[in-house]
Amino acid sequence: MDDIVDLVTRSLADETAAAFTERVDEQAMQLRKAIEAGEFDNEAFSVGLEIELYAINAEPDPPEPDEEEDDETVAEEDLDDDLSSSGDGAWSGSLEAPAEPEGGGGASLEPSGGNDASLEPDDGDPLEAADEPADSFGPGEGPSLDIDPDSPLAEDEPETPEEEAEPTVESSVAEENDEPYMDPEDWKGRLTRLPDVVFEGEANKELGLHNAEVNTEPNSFDQTGMEVQTTAVEMQTKQARQQASKHNCELVLDAMWTIPPEEGSEAYLSAHETRDGVVLADNMRQAPRYVALDNEALDHAGGTIEFDVPGYSGSFPTILFESLATSIQPHLQIPDAGAFPEYYNAAIRTLGPLLALSVNSPFLPADMYGDTDGEWLCANTHHELRIAAFEQSVNTSENPKVRVPRDLDDTTDIVGRVVDDDLFAPFLREFLHDDARAAFEDEFWEFDHKRGTYWRWLRCVAGGTPVDGASTEKSLRIEYRPLPTQPHAKDMIGLQALTVGLIRGLVVADHPAAELPWQEARRSFYSAAQNGSDADLSWVTAQGERTVDHDDIYDEIFQYARLGLAEQGVPEARIDEYLGPIEARYHAGMTPSDWKIDRVREYLDSGDDLSTAIEAMQRDYVEASRHHHAFEEWL
Repeated sequence: MDDIVDLVTRSLADETAAAFTERVDEQAMQLRKAIEAGEFDNEAFSVGLEIELYAINAEPDPPEPDEEEDDETVAEEDLDDDLSSSGDGAWSGSLEAPAEPEGGGGASLEPSGGNDASLEPDDGDPLEAADEPADSFGPGEGPSLDIDPDSPLAEDEPETPEEEAEPTVESSVAEENDEPYMDPEDWKGRLTRLPDVVFEGEANKELGLHNAEVNTEPNSFDQTGMEVQTTAVEMQTKQARQQASKHNCELVLDAMWTIPPEEGSEAYLSAHETRDGVVLADNMRQAPRYVALDNEALDHAGGTIEFDVPGYSGSFPTILFESLATSIQPHLQIPDAGAFPEYYNAAIRTLGPLLALSVNSPFLPADMYGDTDGEWLCANTHHELRIAAFEQSVNTSENPKVRVPRDLDDTTDIVGRVVDDDLFAPFLREFLHDDARAAFEDEFWEFDHKRGTYWRWLRCVAGGTPVDGASTEKSLRIEYRPLPTQPHAKDMIGLQALTVGLIRGLVVADHPAAELPWQEARRSFYSAAQNGSDADLSWVTAQGERTVDHDDIYDEIFQYARLGLAEQGVPEARIDEYLGPIEARYHAGMTPSDWKIDRVREYLDSGDDLSTAIEAMQRDYVEASRHHHAFEEWL
């Protein structure tokens, strides 16, 4: 722990900022020259996906029957059942019930604060000098705050000294047989911390001790690549969830946890100690960069960070309330560097419509609402509280770091935007490495570090994992960040296909979507976060006409996503499989967020208080995700 405190102190020192800024400027100049020289042009498109999850305590299995009872009679068909269904418990009837993760936010959405605050950023806010930080999409990249778990920046100090116990879970495997049996009716599904052993599999660590992440390897964007992505999402989430289940934890595919841990949500998110002037959040991964970012944000905010959404207003002594939110992040690598702005600007116009289809976080943890009226909350809550949680947790500096990015005029603008972004928690490479710089990632180490705090809802990433037949480590890709984690693997695969297919289709067809004024695209995005499927969206049709009609907008959304997937060689039958679950929710007029709000209303109508209703809804959500294969089956 002393090493972390020392590293954080060095990171936040003025002399570090000066040396870091000088190196970033030099590396940015080299990157601009390399892009202009065509060194970032590649052979083909490629795709990848990041998936974030959170952990709850696992529902208990009933106790094994006594041996005496077992010996009485065992029917032959019962033996057959045992043998044939041994894997059923892991799958729990869901296509991705056990899931396997691999590796594992800014200025307020409601600047005026309060329960009636608008999602729309204030027009006076400084809106864009920069775009997005660059993450690589190899295995182990992509925590919410963009710490590559495979990088030395994210190497946690031991969470506890060896002589101390591991971070607690509800019960350890070793003690399981000694604990009294808990009736399933007493199971609460509370948030819980993940023990380190869970991360020996496919799951990677994330910001909170309850968080995990799964990343697919990038693949070429074609029929084979999409098939591999599909398999990877299903199997990696499955394996990670199986690993967690061995330790009395369940990894949930959801966008925001709502059943608090035993000590309560605010206590869990606020617990911290201060050591030599450095704040250490108890339930945050003790990676040096996480801690440095936390302290930087707190310093800008004056020691506490405000969080205001409908039904809740409070403040926290740490950025950890960002860990309320979990997301999925599709990546699309663009092979033609010169065409990058065209793809990027088109993608900005899709943010509102795609978020409106996928919203999944209308409620905070139940114990954070106090005496808030339940009916009022159901009518007024935002459908995507993730957006507010991410923005408000880290937008503490003068220029908000999490926001909708401005259009790109030139590809090299992606470099300048990172350079101009507010500096947060810089590290120098020698703080963490004592070897010589050799590879591309070493050469641009400080630039990449700063890019890791360039949080935009749509980001440009320079550099990444090479993909056979598609790209080298010198590549440019779009990281699509606002989509919430979905209830099933099929839903996440569908959103990935919809996102990358749509962006590709709009450009290949020379669709005029990018003619929609940027201000309208931004307004649509925040309206989607606030109102979900009832969002006030704007779009420019293929004929160049402005429309706000949802049927017109989504007819083109799905049409051009199909075109983009077909352009990449994906067969029509597979396109139907990918997009079908998302199209079904649109035609049904029901998103996961709508389902959650309706469920809470049902419990309120039956006489439950708000806290009981939210927790009952959440347990229903977990149960439905175990026993179905796609959200459309819930409808």
